[in-house]
Amino acid sequence: MTIEVLHPGLLTTVQDLGRYGSQRYGVIVGGAMDTYSLRLGNIIVGNAENEAALEITLYGTTLHFKTDTQIAITGGDFSPTLNGVPVPSWSPVVVTKDSVLKFHSAIKGSRSYVSFAGGLNLAEVMGSKSTYLRANIGGFKGRSLQKGDILTFNKAISLDNELNKRNDNAQWSINYNDLIKFGKHQVIRVMQGTEYDRFHQESQNNLWTKLYTVSVQSDRMGYRLEGPSLSLSENFELLSEGVTFGTIQIPPNGQPIILMADRQTTGGYPKIGQVITADLPTLAQLQPTSTIQFKKVTLEEAENAMMQNEQKINLIKKAINYKLNQ
Repeated sequence: MTIEVLHPGLLTTVQDLGRYGSQRYGVIVGGAMDTYSLRLGNIIVGNAENEAALEITLYGTTLHFKTDTQIAITGGDFSPTLNGVPVPSWSPVVVTKDSVLKFHSAIKGSRSYVSFAGGLNLAEVMGSKSTYLRANIGGFKGRSLQKGDILTFNKAISLDNELNKRNDNAQWSINYNDLIKFGKHQVIRVMQGTEYDRFHQESQNNLWTKLYTVSVQSDRMGYRLEGPSLSLSENFELLSEGVTFGTIQIPPNGQPIILMADRQTTGGYPKIGQVITADLPTLAQLQPTSTIQFKKVTLEEAENAMMQNEQKINLIKKAINYKLNQ
């Protein structure tokens, strides 16, 4: 059960939902940038939601399948083709032996995911298969994929029966629109950060009323933003403390940095805001030069948004189970 990488793309790595429980040792969480797309892809092919998949960034990879299997493609639209024929996303797809799956440049979104029925056959490192690029651990040899790499995957339980069930005469797909937004401009909901009150009133107002642009210098560690400078009302000493996915830090130059999946475990810059969990997948799908409008919300609103999204994912799971058991 193998796949050969014919073209690695700009950056293709193995990612699951992350490496938890080791931040006290300085080991980052990492994992998929867009966790909703990864989870939904795994749900479509019958895997556990945390199973590892390939995360493809901005410009696609090309894969040669050496055996029959089933996959799901989720996340951004990279115009994927199978043997030269357009292949649907957000749907179960049967791939036959010697087929070639090719991704092109991103039309919308910045990250696409390929989930494999049965999951990738890779060892866990500290409880995760995610690639931690800076430490060269996890995933496939601790690095991004390269031309000629051979990946293996596990055969799904009762795969033949599952393929028949999941690919009957009526092709089906799932609705992701209420969970992830794709586009060059997004409204991103944010809670006030722990140092919010230490910023000038003008800076506070700018955060909520001005547009910020995602810099081309952004990566999996952080999104550097370009826009009105944000400044403190007075200088003060801040000890490094814990940060998380979506923390908005303000370095001395006043240009915000949003910490992303490969963020460090602690940070010493003032934190003006925190992107809510429900909006992190949408944030992760923004391309460089996209614009962001921040919207202030409360902790209660953030919790409600997250719970509503989890309910939507559970409904999708129930709908798929119903479809397969008809």
